[in-house]
Amino acid sequence: MTPASSYTGRLLVATPMLTDPNFARSVVLLLDHDEQGALGVVLNHPTPIEVAAVLDGWSELAGRPAVLFQGGPVGLDSALAVAVVPGEPGHAEPLGWRRLHGAIGLVDLEAPPELLAGELGGLRVFAGYAGWSPGQLEAELAEGAWYLVDCEPGDIFCPDPERLWRAVLRRQRGPLAVLATYPDDPTLN
Repeated sequence: MTPASSYTGRLLVATPMLTDPNFARSVVLLLDHDEQGALGVVLNHPTPIEVAAVLDGWSELAGRPAVLFQGGPVGLDSALAVAVVPGEPGHAEPLGWRRLHGAIGLVDLEAPPELLAGELGGLRVFAGYAGWSPGQLEAELAEGAWYLVDCEPGDIFCPDPERLWRAVLRRQRGPLAVLATYPDDPTLN
């Protein structure tokens, strides 16, 4: 797989027909996609657990709402932090942060939060992640389970994550924009 065919940094938006409770109405940021498979985090599944309750020092850097997000059904006992560091790729990167795509990167939660305090443009902490084996994501896309769309800067740190699915669809062109009005339960129409 060439870097041009990688979906890293893009969003997967669940189609209305995807009813798996882990992914219904989900928006997933793909953190890695190559011939080994894919890994991402669900951006719009906040939990009631505050970051301060599980990660000392990181809550001040977390975007609002400053809660853990359920990143997916895999590895729910581990935390993963995604952050944006403004600036062009190629410049010196702050200690404790690894660039994945554009300004998006992963934070080393073992590092002292003070190292990154002045560097981050935003931080979100996820419990767990979503993962796909080689070819699995491509098969799901071909089956029509997901829409693959571009990520915009505000998507990762959307202050109203429950509305993210509709907001991402609404900004698309053509038929995808109309799906933003798709009812939660179409049988009630």
